[in-house]
Amino acid sequence: MMNFFREKNVLKNTTINNINVDAIEELITPNDLHKKQPTTKKIIAFVDKTRNSIRKILSGEDKRKLMIIGPCSIHDISMAKEYGLKLKSVAKKYEEKILVVMRVYFEKPRTTVGWKGLINDPDLDNSFNINKGLQMARELLLFLNENEIPCGYEILDTFTPQYICDLISWGAIGARTTESQVHRQLVSGLSMPVGFKNNSSGDMDIAANAMISADYQHCFYGINGNGKAAIVRTKGNKDTHVILRGSKYGTNYDSGSINDMKNTLKNKNLRENVMVDCSHGNSNKNYKNQMNVIDYIVNLLSENNDTVMGFMVESNLMEGKQKLVFGEADKLEWGKSITDSCVNMDETDEMIKKIYSALF
Repeated sequence: MMNFFREKNVLKNTTINNINVDAIEELITPNDLHKKQPTTKKIIAFVDKTRNSIRKILSGEDKRKLMIIGPCSIHDISMAKEYGLKLKSVAKKYEEKILVVMRVYFEKPRTTVGWKGLINDPDLDNSFNINKGLQMARELLLFLNENEIPCGYEILDTFTPQYICDLISWGAIGARTTESQVHRQLVSGLSMPVGFKNNSSGDMDIAANAMISADYQHCFYGINGNGKAAIVRTKGNKDTHVILRGSKYGTNYDSGSINDMKNTLKNKNLRENVMVDCSHGNSNKNYKNQMNVIDYIVNLLSENNDTVMGFMVESNLMEGKQKLVFGEADKLEWGKSITDSCVNMDETDEMIKKIYSALF
């Protein structure tokens, strides 16, 4: 592990600048991280192939469905490696009709406060060793891609993509950030397909507008490979879609909501690609309801395979969740989430099988 400079009493000679900043620490550069943990020709080819497959699903050229499934968040990379290998075995059975991408979320947006994810606090003790977190995240992504397990990731800031997004096949922008100009600009420069969730109030128009914005060229602040502040100029990303995730007011996976979303996209001259998030607002925050959402959509698919282009499910080795006590990571139960509750591997297999059986 590299040693990094930590500056205490930042600009202490002034009373108007950084008065609420305790310290600034040096961050490993993207180039240094890539040199320390390089990719391979095999991995590059696999990521490229998977991204192109997802693009073809979005364009309709590939008739398979896209399934984003995995832990709510990653807090233990050994556990995530085990999950990934088991998911690969499940996915193999259904690959003819479903492209399964593992949900590999390292950062957690918070309504108020709480653990912000593996990159921010990898030791689960409020020590915030971000340099270690970035290296752990990249280690896991390299392992998964080496084993031909495609990775999906929610992007929260404009810096992290430079560190790990060469290993990501599909990206997401969450409900709290879909309306953010910064995130729409960011997506316009990302190299992979990206899904925009409806916002937490359930506004479908906002997700569609995010797709329009992301398709345009933008210019914004970011960093380059050497970690220097930089001006990023993008080309635009047309490979986007909407994710219906419900809202604080209720669900939106019903046929009426799906049709409304498709009509909104059509009226804005956008591709009518809708993914259903079976968790969050659509499960009324009860992980056991994810199967109910699957069952409902499966009935729709049995009548019309084009109803939705994909699904998202929160799944883990063990069902449910457990409470994290900072500094007591050694007491956590293996295979169980520390954020949102998840279904287990048996139910994961059952869900994917149901979707597979409904497709023709």
